[in-house]
Amino acid sequence: MKTKAKTKLVHEGDFVAEVPVELIETEDGWSPYLSVEDAKKLDEVREALRRGDLKSAAKLGRVFRLTPVN
Repeated sequence: MKTKAKTKLVHEGDFVAEVPVELIETEDGWSPYLSVEDAKKLDEVREALRRGDLKSAAKLGRVFRLTPVN
């Protein structure tokens, strides 16, 4: 079993968060996958962005505001 550092993007409304996670690579057909802790972290960031709680989301990843290009 190997792990590989990766950044996942979580998009919610006008915000995007870059969240660092580790992908677990194994020899079975389900690889690569996230640990339960990393999956929960992504869910926490998504919920924080939905609530507009940027401070909580920023504790788990880098938060950006999206602006449309005309």
